[in-house]
Amino acid sequence: MAERMDAPPTKLMRLAQLGHVDEALRAESIWLCVGCQTCSTRCPKSVDCAAVMDALRQLAFERGEASPAQRRTVIFQKAFLDNIRRNGRLNEIELIALFKGEAFLRDRNIPALFQDATLAPQLQKRRKFHLIGEKARDRGVVARIFERVLKGGGQ
Repeated sequence: MAERMDAPPTKLMRLAQLGHVDEALRAESIWLCVGCQTCSTRCPKSVDCAAVMDALRQLAFERGEASPAQRRTVIFQKAFLDNIRRNGRLNEIELIALFKGEAFLRDRNIPALFQDATLAPQLQKRRKFHLIGEKARDRGVVARIFERVLKGGGQ
């Protein structure tokens, strides 16, 4: 993925280190990062580059410096994590409702609300889309994981 980035992770880490956060926030690279942890694993200085990228995305979102498409990425991530926190597993219908609802309330983009609707029958035919989501048996474990991560003890 680094070859498609306007600024590779090493440059973004250096910008953050030198306090040039505004320049790092303008990089499209922070939105291309998929969080695969490769850069963090390979970093010779043991910097958690993926976490820095995530923090830069969050900061850009909070400061209102993210484009509408980039804001939709953050909205999706939040809807996904809220869904997992609530159910312990992914409930696809609930995820779609949360994401599309929140995105629509923010940008009032009616075509975006329905743009993926034609995929559902195809996915369901291949058994890749489930109308009824399952819940994890012990959602308390999931709750403790989220609590631990939110307190900063995610390791």
